[in-house]
Amino acid sequence: MGAELGQDVPQGRAWVPVPGGIAAPCGFWADGVKAEVKYPDKYDVALLYSSRPAQTAGVFTRNLVKAHPLVLNQRHLANGVAQAVVMNSGNANACVGEAGDWAALAMARLTAEALEIGVDDVLVASTGVIGVEMPMDRVAAGIEKAAAEVRVLRESGPALAPEERSGEASDSEGRNEEASNPARRNREASDSEKKVEGAHRAALAIMTTDTVAKELAWEFPCRGGTIRLGGMAKGSGMIHPNMGTMLGFLTTDAEIPAAELQRLLREAVDESFNMVTVDGDTSTNDMVLFLANGASGLAPVAEDWDGFARMVKAMCRELAQAIARDGEGASKFLEVRVLGAKTREDARKIAKSVCASSLVKTAMFGEDANWGRILCAAGYAGASFNPAKADILIGNLPMALAGQGLAFSEEEAKEILRAKDIRITVNLHGGVEEATAWGCDLTHDYVTINGDYRT
Repeated sequence: MGAELGQDVPQGRAWVPVPGGIAAPCGFWADGVKAEVKYPDKYDVALLYSSRPAQTAGVFTRNLVKAHPLVLNQRHLANGVAQAVVMNSGNANACVGEAGDWAALAMARLTAEALEIGVDDVLVASTGVIGVEMPMDRVAAGIEKAAAEVRVLRESGPALAPEERSGEASDSEGRNEEASNPARRNREASDSEKKVEGAHRAALAIMTTDTVAKELAWEFPCRGGTIRLGGMAKGSGMIHPNMGTMLGFLTTDAEIPAAELQRLLREAVDESFNMVTVDGDTSTNDMVLFLANGASGLAPVAEDWDGFARMVKAMCRELAQAIARDGEGASKFLEVRVLGAKTREDARKIAKSVCASSLVKTAMFGEDANWGRILCAAGYAGASFNPAKADILIGNLPMALAGQGLAFSEEEAKEILRAKDIRITVNLHGGVEEATAWGCDLTHDYVTINGDYRT
């Protein structure tokens, strides 16, 4: 998915795909290593590092039970600044008391020492089994190894900030050495490739039951140059609106104050990650972090800000949809669009309710056009609407009009439901607001995966 996700950017959008994932923006490096946190041959510890302190925003799970890293992060983000994120899969570091607090702080301290930065500038992310103490000996070794890899990437020199490139040597005729030295061009191309590979290993290291890495990198032209945006996420199960077992990370080399970054991230999360549901469970570990290090020297304003904000929201939506597509055991991707609601919040509640319904999800798995389950799920969403006005379509095939069933071709419905992607539309005819939620079907494999997840 890392190579395919985000490559087909719709026409009319200014940004274009670039390689590099989370480390694509100037001044960011990332890598992942195998530390045997839970499994012997899996990438499971990762580091994301900025060459300078970055303005940082964070959105965290609404579950009252929060993993120990989240408590630490909310404390470290009080000043809106971070320079590194240390991550692990295989262990959630949640609900283990003082040992969990100590482990989260130890991960931050080890990272700070290895990268020679302040411990308060390190954030921590963990995902995996709840209620098991972190194997800190293995995690510590993984952090040391990942930091060493990041240092090598950092010292190799690709993707430097403009002022860091200002001292590049020129030959006797004043030509830039890069242009006149094929060996240097080849070396830098190799270094850039290694940087891309490191970012991909980081995306692999945060996966649990995910089947594919989820990473994107886009470049946005604006006045004075280009701004880059990188992203990666993980999530497959325990996914429900208000964020599920889901980690998301965004980086940019734009200059953006932390308060403005926080507002943008909250808006983006509300219409993307918070509109995804796989199984109705909201995790203890969910978070999305956004780091802006300003290494491009560009601060988007006016129309550039509008375009940049659209790019951020589009990346969050695409990563959120990738999580829904990769739902545990999923065979189908569901998109539920609600139109004609009185308020946007009503539209969101209904879209999420339909997408989260176990009966709707199993009907989609069984390729059964059981539209009554859709209307039922809308009815208990806690939103205000008149059921006697509601229309329901699966694909482009009308199933119900004004709250009552229509005669339709079962064969045509079956053909629509055989597809990998299924779109459900609910038109309430009660207003002008709308919302879209994403999810997946509920299959036998989901039960198999989660029946022995801990062991």
